Amino acid sequence: MKAAFYTLGCKVNQYETEYMAELLTKAGFEIVDPSEEADYYIINSCTVTATADQKTRQNVRKFRRKHPDSAIILTGCMPQAFPEQAKELNEADIVISNKSNNDILEYINKYEINRKRVVNIDKHKNGDKFDSCEIERFSERIRAFVKIEDGCDRFCSYCIIPTARGRVRSKEPEELKDEIRRLGENGIKEVVLVGINLSAYGKGCNYNIVDAVKICADDKNILRVRLGSLEPDHITDEVISELAQIKKFCPQFHISLQSGSDRTLKNMNRHYTSDEYRQLCKKLCDTFDDCTLTTDVMVGFHDETSQDFEDSYNFVKEIGFQKVHTFPYSERKGTNASKRGDNVSKQEKEARAEKMISLADNIRTNYMNSLIGSSVKVLFESCDGDIFRGYTKNYIPVALKSDKDIVGEEIEVKILEYDIDKDVLISSL
Repeated sequence: MKAAFYTLGCKVNQYETEYMAELLTKAGFEIVDPSEEADYYIINSCTVTATADQKTRQNVRKFRRKHPDSAIILTGCMPQAFPEQAKELNEADIVISNKSNNDILEYINKYEINRKRVVNIDKHKNGDKFDSCEIERFSERIRAFVKIEDGCDRFCSYCIIPTARGRVRSKEPEELKDEIRRLGENGIKEVVLVGINLSAYGKGCNYNIVDAVKICADDKNILRVRLGSLEPDHITDEVISELAQIKKFCPQFHISLQSGSDRTLKNMNRHYTSDEYRQLCKKLCDTFDDCTLTTDVMVGFHDETSQDFEDSYNFVKEIGFQKVHTFPYSERKGTNASKRGDNVSKQEKEARAEKMISLADNIRTNYMNSLIGSSVKVLFESCDGDIFRGYTKNYIPVALKSDKDIVGEEIEVKILEYDIDKDVLISSL
């Protein structure tokens, strides 16, 4: 049988798709592209915004229309957070959730018996353990996302993720070590550690995020170790100091901001002030050579005034993030913020988002142009004909024309120009 995956959302979802694909492959399935014909189409959903839910519904219905004789599986965060809405998507033949990803083959086998609809959404509970999950490859790439943490205990007022993912739990170091060894043996050169609240890795245990980085860096086949999205108040001076001693560690930090306004941060139930965030950025830039900072910014949160937005805008300008993911606030039922309503108009949110995106684009363009003439080391990951693309340690995209295969090689190149349309630096040897 053939199975195809369609993944929405974050790097954790991408990892879990890879994990489920390996489970099915070992059971004899052929994994194909979602544009091809398959017996099963698996939609791994996201629910972080209302738009994500809309995309999930649209894709379930799209695959049903295009493939009336195939079976549709809906899993991921949307059924976990909103089980009743997921059950109502009758176009899906099997409805499970991220807690049941380990058992996807069991649900397929159950469905195959009589082709009757299967719905089983198991809720997360306090005290749940980290579900054992390990991968051996990552979609024929040389950079792999590796999930080491799940769940979140922060309860930001706008966020449904604690419902969708449960409480913080962590992968055991020995399990991680075994996974990294296999990935390295199968050609992975760079590891990106990911989690729902990655900074909380090891909470309640005798290990932390630095230990995870060291495990990856100690593997002889791994050239680089990178971190996914981080929470600012978990990055202590000790963590910074220890990471700086690891030569394979990549000094690119994606640190969730959400807002540069202290009033808005308090309303969001974020656990830091803008000045604390500012001081963290300074420490990172002072500690790591070629440090880059990227972030997420929400605009139009409930009760965000024009002044709050300007404070946030000016903060982003001051820090000079190399990249900013900007998105408008969308109310998520079941969160504390949803009880207050949504009093910023859609038109105003769009205007603020457009202004913030324009600022971020200008900052990035200036930064990328500042690299012209410099020499950088690039780990090349992919090619299109004779054009190879890869990233610097601080996650700057670079392209190089080569008449030999350099995928998997780390090469020093000279930057010639910035292709703004493709957002890539053009280089030569």
